[in-house]
Amino acid sequence: MALSRRFLPFVLPLALLILWQAGVSTLQPGPRTPTPGSVVSTAWSLISTGQLPLAMILSLGRVLTGFVSAAVCAILIGFLMAVSPSIGRNLDPLMESFRPIAPIALLPLAILWFGTGTSAAAFIVGYAAFFPILINTIQGVRSIDPSLPRAARTLGVGLPAIIRNVILPGALPNIFVGARLGLGLAWSSIIAAELAVGAKTGDAGSGGIGQMMFVFYAYSVDLSGIIVCMIAVGVVALVIDRGLRAVEKRLLPWKQ
Repeated sequence: MALSRRFLPFVLPLALLILWQAGVSTLQPGPRTPTPGSVVSTAWSLISTGQLPLAMILSLGRVLTGFVSAAVCAILIGFLMAVSPSIGRNLDPLMESFRPIAPIALLPLAILWFGTGTSAAAFIVGYAAFFPILINTIQGVRSIDPSLPRAARTLGVGLPAIIRNVILPGALPNIFVGARLGLGLAWSSIIAAELAVGAKTGDAGSGGIGQMMFVFYAYSVDLSGIIVCMIAVGVVALVIDRGLRAVEKRLLPWKQ
């Protein structure tokens, strides 16, 4: 039973792969139509030449830079908005005005401010990740039972200790939810950001995974390469999400 549960998540991908191969064999599409064999061959070529690992490292660095910067700012601002009614009232209209703006709409400003490179891409990623973390931080702090900090103050516990031992542990579950949502949006935004602000065009591995996808589309019309990039983005996002879950499980054993 345990072995069957371990292999159960692979059943649906395997079934889709079989249907894909059956459809390609039955319909006999054109020469540019991607097949499982062509995707595997392209993936091996991109990995062996180092193009795919380099592109993923560049994109991952931009995502982590933007995500960490957004997380630090969002947690600090969210904490202040949650504990101070005046700060919350003054900042809430501003935050709610910017929140509906899509990250892609800020690309012209990012290019003018930061140029066409890593800084602009990291800015777009950070903007995309900021608001989910902010909202969940506010909700997490406000959901704490007010009697807990009051009881700690009654016992003579100082404010830093209350924040460290009461408020932060109580808000962490919501903060992790916001982090997972923000990281998903960050990965979805890096593709669009790199399409517009990638380092170079013409070299599939020079501007990150988004730039690689653009090169496959605009220069070589390599659909198999595009699918390889899509799979790589999905796999890396899954690994990072599982890592966040593992950290959450380690830091929040009481939540299990």
